[in-house]
Amino acid sequence: QVQLVESGGGLVQPGGSLRLSCTASGSSIFRMSAINWYRQAPGLQRELVAAITNSGTTDYTDSVKGRFTISRDNAKNTAYLMMNNLRPEDTAVYYCNLVYNIVYYWGRGTQVTVSS
Repeated sequence: QVQLVESGGGLVQPGGSLRLSCTASGSSIFRMSAINWYRQAPGLQRELVAAITNSGTTDYTDSVKGRFTISRDNAKNTAYLMMNNLRPEDTAVYYCNLVYNIVYYWGRGTQVTVSS
């Protein structure tokens, strides 16, 4: 069983930065898994924000391209989402997702609020 714990959320002013972390425990599959970051704002569906494959290929939704960077450190079983130039519309709960052999694991999420 895989447990995912997100951290790093908080309140930040527009234009500010945050780095989210997602640490996996309970299994040795992290390095063989794809990692995704999703977010869900109130009243909206959960959306895929950024993805990184087990080989390091990355992809982003258009609204965050050039501002967010996803990365991973397999030695620490941790993935990151560096978020720069944050906007009020980035406000949401951010979830880490690990995919291995078509099985999805989810963290509990971390709140990101962008407001002046």
